[in-house]
Amino acid sequence: MNDTPKLAALLVAAHMLPAQNSIAMIAAVMALGGLLLSRRVAETMSRRVTRMDPTQGLSANLITATLVLGASQFGLPVSTTHVSVGAIAGVGAGADTLNKITLRTILLSWVATLPMAAGLAWLTLQLF
Repeated sequence: MNDTPKLAALLVAAHMLPAQNSIAMIAAVMALGGLLLSRRVAETMSRRVTRMDPTQGLSANLITATLVLGASQFGLPVSTTHVSVGAIAGVGAGADTLNKITLRTILLSWVATLPMAAGLAWLTLQLF
């Protein structure tokens, strides 16, 4: 529900091509992104933030689903990944198994993302 903006950029770029090519391009870019980048994210979330047993995993997933769906009902833009990492970190903190170094690294990357995206957007606008 809240991951729709990711597709928006692809759709904007896709308008430069015929419809059939646009669909193929979007599918290819999404598949490539998943193949190249999802493994590291999944590995970090599932093993490096904290070790979880099935009950802890279910708890983290239920919290993630509740918060993302609730935010969507109110039109609040939240990142599913951010919410999920927060829920996983909460489970790890509750079980006293949280890897604080990994969590700190994730948090620092999130803090850096906003100014980097703003700078790149500004630079792109200047080029076009």
